[in-house]
Amino acid sequence: MNDDLRELEATIDRALATGDASALEVVGYGEITLVVKWTVHGRTLACKRLPGLADDAAFAAYRECVAGYIARLAERGVVVPDTAVEAVPRGDGTVTAYCVQPVLPAQSLLPRYLQGAGPSEVRGVVAALVDQIAGCIDHRLGLDAQLSNWAWVGDGLRFLDISTPFVRDERGRESFDVELHLASVPWALRGAVRRFALGAILDKYYEVRGALLDLAGNLHKERLAQLLPDFLEAANRVVAPAITAGEADRYYRDDARMWELLQRLRRADRWWQRTVRRRPYPFLLPGAIAR
Repeated sequence: MNDDLRELEATIDRALATGDASALEVVGYGEITLVVKWTVHGRTLACKRLPGLADDAAFAAYRECVAGYIARLAERGVVVPDTAVEAVPRGDGTVTAYCVQPVLPAQSLLPRYLQGAGPSEVRGVVAALVDQIAGCIDHRLGLDAQLSNWAWVGDGLRFLDISTPFVRDERGRESFDVELHLASVPWALRGAVRRFALGAILDKYYEVRGALLDLAGNLHKERLAQLLPDFLEAANRVVAPAITAGEADRYYRDDARMWELLQRLRRADRWWQRTVRRRPYPFLLPGAIAR
């Protein structure tokens, strides 16, 4: 697998250096990750790339953290597709980590699946999703429960996004290196984001109501706002105070504004790095996002 991933890493490096990503089939952009379809040992797999880790020891700690997260999720009934965590060493001593999973059929990804489902099936899937989230999350185990992180395979849900494990110890400390969450934030802003925003951003993943509110807002982004009444009916059975449609709308608008601001800052940082500092920008950024 490593030879194929080294080739992928070299292809991404060329895309970062030239700004031309046409050799890559990008299927997803995370805040700090990039998901690419790539052929590994003759199989087309989804390869999620993280920012460079400091060394082999940091990679070993990360791989252990992911394995522990998957095990904790399994204990709560959350099924994750087969996942391999692989290392690609770089010439400067850092290590790029890849989380590699099978490529699921496009129609099984939950936004697409719900678009084609009938009313009764939608209610059943939404109820199962809410129950899965509510039965998993607590103050030490979190989820990024957005719709695109789920698939419906066979007769059940699959959770896809395990690359940023949300696990806290008994003192509330993150098991995952929180500095990686800041990797794509322009350097001049990292201190402020770390001090004033990061804690609140992470906290919502450990709160059932926060995760469900985030998901309710996410229905707008996925062009599935017509499902909001069914979702709120299911969600409000497990949270208090109840989430309202107005609250979900406001949350979505605020989130969209924050995301657009962050993307503008990243694009400005990319220009600065490429034009002034004459060095590659270390992330591929999405184009315009319809919201």
